[in-house]
Amino acid sequence: MVQGTTSDAGKTTLVAALCRILKNRGVSVVPFKPQNMALNSAVTIDGGEIGRAQALQAQAAGLEPHTDMNPILIKPTSDTRAQIIVQGKAITDMDAAVYHDYKTQAMGYVLDSYARLQQQYDVILVEGAGSPAEINLRDRDIANMGFAEAVDCPVILIADIDRGGVFAHLVGTLELLSESERARVIGFVINRFRGDLGLLQSGLDWLEQKTGKPVLGVIPYLQGLYLDAEDALTASAPKTAAQLKVAVLALPRISNHTDFDALRLHPQINFHWVGPNQPIPACDLVIIPGSKNTRADLQFLRAQGWDVQLQKHLRYGGKLIGICGGFQMLGETIADPKGVESAPGTSLGLGYLALSTELTEEKILQQRTGVLWDKHTVLAGYEIHTGISRGAALLQPACYFNCAIDGADKQVPDGAISDDGAIMGTYLHGLFDQPAALQKLLAWAGAESATRLDINQQREDSIARLASATETALRSDFLQQFSSVP
Repeated sequence: MVQGTTSDAGKTTLVAALCRILKNRGVSVVPFKPQNMALNSAVTIDGGEIGRAQALQAQAAGLEPHTDMNPILIKPTSDTRAQIIVQGKAITDMDAAVYHDYKTQAMGYVLDSYARLQQQYDVILVEGAGSPAEINLRDRDIANMGFAEAVDCPVILIADIDRGGVFAHLVGTLELLSESERARVIGFVINRFRGDLGLLQSGLDWLEQKTGKPVLGVIPYLQGLYLDAEDALTASAPKTAAQLKVAVLALPRISNHTDFDALRLHPQINFHWVGPNQPIPACDLVIIPGSKNTRADLQFLRAQGWDVQLQKHLRYGGKLIGICGGFQMLGETIADPKGVESAPGTSLGLGYLALSTELTEEKILQQRTGVLWDKHTVLAGYEIHTGISRGAALLQPACYFNCAIDGADKQVPDGAISDDGAIMGTYLHGLFDQPAALQKLLAWAGAESATRLDINQQREDSIARLASATETALRSDFLQQFSSVP
């Protein structure tokens, strides 16, 4: 199990790297995260929902994502309340205090999924959450040492030296663990090191002498690495060769913002997150992303004055895309009669598309392939939403999904395009991930000669590069132990 001294210490990347290293060595390996809190999620091969990071790790291991890889997923809907996903399915919303009591039951699902993976794979690489030294969360813990103790699992502790204070992080974390938990830690990994390793050696020697634990490796800082973010928004530097300016509204409950990684990394796009108290800049394309609480984020959008600024953007010839919850906002009304996302009620939409949405208790989870409105530009992604949209706007679809209906393959329309062609909306996450679809959409937005970019290949190349650097950095005797796995 890989645990971190902080959030974003490198747990996800180390597990992904080890998955690829062991896969390359012919070891049967699978990633596992008992409990994840994130609004970036992925749809699995068995029709469920897991954290995006575990889908990345599954790719590194050469596997299709499965719900057993992340049995408990927490998706916040507010600062104190969250939707609880158990083995891929949304069961209910809970506030923090109620979930704390529920964790005893949740551990049963965690151990159930873990047992199934044990029967199928020789090695399970487990990722912790946050830090094991979060004292207020130690009781009934299922994410870190509570899980490790339950299954008698050895632990690697990773810390990010780029943040500073790496020795204090490691020694302090170890100090706050119980005696049995400290004994469980088999060594340290230091992540994101820049510079001359020789200058760090005296610190490594001190750390080993102080704790009695070995440093298993020092992983270098890898510039330009692309791996799906678990939650944090990643900024993009301005590009001098940009042909297009794209702005995405950073809603408080934005979900699946990895939808925009292909835009953020494209060499000809100046990409901007528009945050609270920031105006929408002059740009070619504005995108309203998915949301975990669509009506609340729509209210936030209006409070920022973005609704008025969108009108100006469209008057000046800009394009507008809504994805998932953002698509629902483009319509006339959003009704939540059963209080699925928040208090029951109905909100007026932005009114750009002639459709209305009713939020439903059942979440739609589906991997999708299909084509854009031209019926030949290939796309692929997934649906992950509550709500059904109806209205005349849907007669002019944004794309078509390939579906098997009554034994026959059919193209089912999704989304809508406005009569003037300036506005489109879709339920498809991953809209920009296929190279041909990305080029077609950029041409629609104004960049006729956009460079081809394959975000999926970039991810695969980054996994390979990460694995190679990590394999070089880690002690050979540590990695060698996996070769003896039966």
